[in-house]
Amino acid sequence: MVDPSTNDEETLVEDSSIITSFSKISTALFYAAASMLITVVNKSVLTSYGFPSFQFLAICQMFMTIFVLITAKSLGKLKFPDLNRHTFKDTFPMPLIYLGNMEFGLGGTKELSLPMFTMLRRFSILITMLGEYYLLNIRPKFSVKISVGMMVSGAIIAASNDLGFNLNGYMFVLFNDFLTAANGVFTKKKLNSKKEMGKYGLMYYSSLFMIPPALILLYFSGDLDKVYRFSYWLHTPFLIQIFISSIMGFILNYSIMLCTQYNSALTTTIIGCLKNIFVTYMGMFIGGDYVYTLNNFIGINISVIGSIFYTYVTFRPSAPSQIKLPNTINI
Repeated sequence: MVDPSTNDEETLVEDSSIITSFSKISTALFYAAASMLITVVNKSVLTSYGFPSFQFLAICQMFMTIFVLITAKSLGKLKFPDLNRHTFKDTFPMPLIYLGNMEFGLGGTKELSLPMFTMLRRFSILITMLGEYYLLNIRPKFSVKISVGMMVSGAIIAASNDLGFNLNGYMFVLFNDFLTAANGVFTKKKLNSKKEMGKYGLMYYSSLFMIPPALILLYFSGDLDKVYRFSYWLHTPFLIQIFISSIMGFILNYSIMLCTQYNSALTTTIIGCLKNIFVTYMGMFIGGDYVYTLNNFIGINISVIGSIFYTYVTFRPSAPSQIKLPNTINI
């Protein structure tokens, strides 16, 4: 007679697998939703309202992240280490990556149409895959390589005949791609380490340490005077949107940490495909700066198909693992 405890252990393993799958999918969807909302809101603030400084917007998002985390810590809702002489070393190079990511990401959002911005962001996928291979020793499956190839080739086709070509915008997004890949790989590496910094500590101190250089950049860029003279400061819908953008900066960083913790750095980079499917097509109507060409439209759709394919091969249900346990026979 087979010991009933065998079935109990198999059930526990299946339940654990279901919980793990739910965590992966839910954190990925959370990141996709946060990324979609902040991209649309930032585009509206920077392009539709013509807000003159993406650097100022980035600083607002940093201050909001610091405020939320320090308030939650003081109320005992979460924990992270206090500042000490090892803190900067434990978080480096995350502050520099955070600063560059926000600066170049918001700059690219301002300079390019949403469809072109989301297409060029696909290059971060290739860079992340290479980073995982060389720094984390992760080798992607063949199906993942095919889907990444479709996304990147679609982006190249879409950009090959861009009537709205903007060199500054292209450079901003390409730098943003590199920093996004670095952010994913180093976040995974930091979260996997045995240090007690944790995701909240990484978020808090990365924002805290990048405030001084961000303020210096804002001052020397001459944007302070432009921000002061901006004509919509008494316009309630604009104030609501800039507040939402600041809050979403914190939520986006938190969702990235969660998604990277439960998935791979590559999945966190690619999961933007879930929101880019909507943002790409919405961007043809939001902002008013999309220029239609056949090459661009074909490239966008090839990249979107590649995104859907990656989503399928990554999150499709897998057969529950079989555990071989010795049968206990009662005589």
